[in-house]
Amino acid sequence: MNTDIALPADVNTVPEAVFRPNRVPVGSPAYNQIAEFLYEEAWLLDEIRLADWVARLDEDLRYTCPVRQTRPLRENAASIVRTVMHFDETYASIRGRVGRITETRSAWAEDPPSRTRRLITNILVESTDNPDEFEVQSYLLCSRSRFEETNLLFLSCVRHDLLRRHGASFKLARREIIVDQTVLGFPNLAIFL
Repeated sequence: MNTDIALPADVNTVPEAVFRPNRVPVGSPAYNQIAEFLYEEAWLLDEIRLADWVARLDEDLRYTCPVRQTRPLRENAASIVRTVMHFDETYASIRGRVGRITETRSAWAEDPPSRTRRLITNILVESTDNPDEFEVQSYLLCSRSRFEETNLLFLSCVRHDLLRRHGASFKLARREIIVDQTVLGFPNLAIFL
């Protein structure tokens, strides 16, 4: 039996190594450690263990979420507007937000807290010139409910992270969150993605 598949002439086959030359293979020790870091991060946020989550952030953190616009296909590259942000945070500003949520009674947007579930998928890991840093892309689907609402709210996005090895684990040094919606399905972005 012949298992060769004839491809149309206009299909360009590119060897995987050229497509992602710095890929960290799925199942490798580094990939597994990074996937576990992301899964644990989602769990910490869902359980509202914000101080434990902040401990996983590096002090030079940049945490951004640019605005998305709907554009024609030929202008799709311009659909992410990095000059306008839903939020543009640093380590200090996130520590301040977490302190306000956990140590004061003035964080009305999250008191009582949202009930969330973060599902992390499609994790792709790339090595960098620095052997202790990894570029990581992951998809996030976040469900959210508050008060006595019967409907769940959903937000989906892709996250582009820089993870830095720190001892036996990692710290998040950069995260850019690209939300799929142009109009958010959440009343606010008081939760962390």
